[in-house]
Amino acid sequence: MSLTAGSRPEGTRPPAAVEEPTAAVATAVAKERVPRKAGKAGKVPWRIRLRRDRALILMTLPVIVLLLLFNYIPLLGNVVAFQDYDPYVSSNGVTAIFHSPWVGVEQFSRMVDDPLFWSAAKNTLLLFSLQLVLFFPIPIALALLINSVIRPRVRAVAQAIMYLPHFFSWVLVVTVFQQVFGGAGIIAQTLEDHGWSGFDLMTDAGLFKYLVTAQAVWKDAGWGIIVFLAALAAVSTDLYEAAAMDGAGRWRRMWHVTLPALRPVIALLLVLRVGDALSVGFEQFLLQRDAVGVGASEVLDTYVWNMGIQNGDFSYAAAVGLVKGVIGVCLVLGANKFAHLLGEQGVYQK
Repeated sequence: MSLTAGSRPEGTRPPAAVEEPTAAVATAVAKERVPRKAGKAGKVPWRIRLRRDRALILMTLPVIVLLLLFNYIPLLGNVVAFQDYDPYVSSNGVTAIFHSPWVGVEQFSRMVDDPLFWSAAKNTLLLFSLQLVLFFPIPIALALLINSVIRPRVRAVAQAIMYLPHFFSWVLVVTVFQQVFGGAGIIAQTLEDHGWSGFDLMTDAGLFKYLVTAQAVWKDAGWGIIVFLAALAAVSTDLYEAAAMDGAGRWRRMWHVTLPALRPVIALLLVLRVGDALSVGFEQFLLQRDAVGVGASEVLDTYVWNMGIQNGDFSYAAAVGLVKGVIGVCLVLGANKFAHLLGEQGVYQK
């Protein structure tokens, strides 16, 4: 039997037409594939994220435990700032908190009326301002300098030399400066051999703020360039090539390519540095306290140590430390808000 075009055998069905799924069907299928509790804006449920990131969570678990033990649980001890704490009222210093009398804000009123506190606060803010102006830009400049070095071996040697002082203790740093700038140091002996005398920078109270800033620069400036070098490594070389093809010289490329790439990192570190404004150092100033006197070397950290550890006034020292911490948090929030106004992310997003 012959079949004509378009005819089919009897008893057979026409082939089912293959139709494309409509938009409604595709949407329904997509909804079925998404977990029920996915939340708004396509957020992944926390159970799925927990199972997906369990390896990273296990890696960070020891750090979280250390933070809880040494940073957050000790915050409960700030309650003694509102007490007249006496550690000898009980056989245990922790249980002594429950037996010490409450005095309210008496310790804070005492702090406001204490001229030594205001002197320490003044020195702290002055030293922070100097370190922010003289110390903060130096790691950025060193990172730009090292990044411009073409030879990898020279760059590696320069980085190693700059990183090394970070691993020195403050005792060693102060000793090195004493041997160079002290009354019996190299410079003083050289001047004395040529008829000069009386050079001793380590005991000059008027220059002490510049001395400690120079010590901080020598010790930590090299270590501070690591973050900036990591940011520079992420900059695409195509940007430099395109700028060079447009006729931009070295300074133009640095201004229009390198510095914009560093701007988010600079904003982040600047916010963190402003939040740490009231913590300019402890061991560095304590080691040089006797050489220049209390008036020049007393900062809030050494003031808290002197009142709490040396004088045994734990409640007053806790009150000063609590105020210092609250002001630090406010500075971080304010600096981060300012970074948002400038279009940067800061510590956290909006």
